[in-house]
Amino acid sequence: MVKFPDGTNVRLVGLDEILGELYSEGRQANRETAEEIITRLEARKNFIPSADLARREYVSVLLKEYRKYIADRKER
Repeated sequence: MVKFPDGTNVRLVGLDEILGELYSEGRQANRETAEEIITRLEARKNFIPSADLARREYVSVLLKEYRKYIADRKER
C-alpha cells in the first residue's frame, strides 16, 4: 500500500515483488526506474491513471517507496 500526499492510500498488486526485482537488477532510484515500476505495475493489471498530473504523483510516490526499500535493504 502506498500513501499519497493528500492522504489517499492505494493498494498496488505486486509492488513488493517489483521493488525486489529492480533492487536485484541493481537499478538506481531515479525517474527512469519509477517509470519502469509503473510499466510493471500496469503489466500486472494495476490501474495507473493516464493524466499527466496523476502520473507525476505516482512517479514521485513510487520513487519514494523504492528509496525506502533500498534503505531498508542496506540496513540489514
